[in-house]
Amino acid sequence: MAATTLTEPWSKRHKQMTKAGSGGLSHSLSNSFAEPLSHAELVERSLARGDAAIVAEYSDHSLDYTPNGGSADLREEIAALYGPAIGAENVLVFTGAQVALQTAAFALAADCHTIAFTPGYQSTIEAAVHAGGELTRIPLEAASGWQIDPARVRAAIRPDTRYMVLNEPYNPAGTLMSHELQAELTSIAEEHGIVILSDEVYRLLEHDAQDRLPAMADLYHRGISAVTLSKPWGGCGITIGWLALQDLSIKQRLVDAQYFGTACPSRASELQAIMTLRASDEILEKNLAIIRANLALLDEFMARYSDLFEWVRPKAGAIAFIRFKGPLTSADLGAKLAAAGIGMKPAYCFTDVVTDDIDYFRVGYGESVLPAALEALAGFVEGHRQAWAAPVKAASAKM
Repeated sequence: MAATTLTEPWSKRHKQMTKAGSGGLSHSLSNSFAEPLSHAELVERSLARGDAAIVAEYSDHSLDYTPNGGSADLREEIAALYGPAIGAENVLVFTGAQVALQTAAFALAADCHTIAFTPGYQSTIEAAVHAGGELTRIPLEAASGWQIDPARVRAAIRPDTRYMVLNEPYNPAGTLMSHELQAELTSIAEEHGIVILSDEVYRLLEHDAQDRLPAMADLYHRGISAVTLSKPWGGCGITIGWLALQDLSIKQRLVDAQYFGTACPSRASELQAIMTLRASDEILEKNLAIIRANLALLDEFMARYSDLFEWVRPKAGAIAFIRFKGPLTSADLGAKLAAAGIGMKPAYCFTDVVTDDIDYFRVGYGESVLPAALEALAGFVEGHRQAWAAPVKAASAKM
């Protein structure tokens, strides 16, 4: 296998631009999660449904080690999100989804060839490289709605291809593939004996529930669903993520790799996760209401400034990928916005090869602070609109 070359984290550059180490910026369009929870909210919701026992346990729980891969009660709550093929024994808990992505790559991609798609979340794409495996990155394009072309997947497959990483709903654009495309990709994987890891951190935040895809853990016997509490539920500080899968032989490989990382989460985090999942319907309803209201504001912004911005309108999650058609790269625009106290994520956060076709920036709209941030962005645009009156970059996105 080729020697491992570690990728420089995008955050190293971005945190300097956004002054993350010294208080950050006044307005953030960078955050990718739903409205953050508070512990008080979890307690209130637990007591309202008569679940005083979980609140009492949180106040008086042992600080002993939890079991490697998560306690049974949490894994049972997680399994309830899936179909009958997924029970507590089919769930492996981690201290966040990023650790889960790394562990899966070290367990399954270290000695084979992996296929992933770009632009995308860096850890999702690059974990196989960090594990020592070989990686083919298939680029996606706005012109095709950020959709995967199955023909390109087939062309990328080699005799040693054993791992494929999907991300649906798609980060950074918030788009969704069709059920037919998901089934075709699964069929290709089945034909070639490929494990699919599906980064599903925005699943359950579809703007229309009818667009929701089956979880890969339910759909495919070699499929793995990767999830975190931070995105749909806003449980960022709980730091709980998981992998769900049917094949227990694959799970054992994950368990073996997890042993050398962070094997057990804190019991406090587990109990907060249980509180969150038991109130899941209520929390998701609240967060989707915020997301839909904010998306309506983004629609107005995009219509008002259609001469300067374009997008593939998102269908899920709390993120959108927007192209600036004016005379600046997304990196230059991001630097100017940061100087004005506004944060967003330029294209370099999602790909190490920035071209005109993917020179976009990502905004997050899952929080109740979005209206103020968007108003600040609109004010910035108004102040520069005359100077940008003759955009120099041709339109490319599928509207």
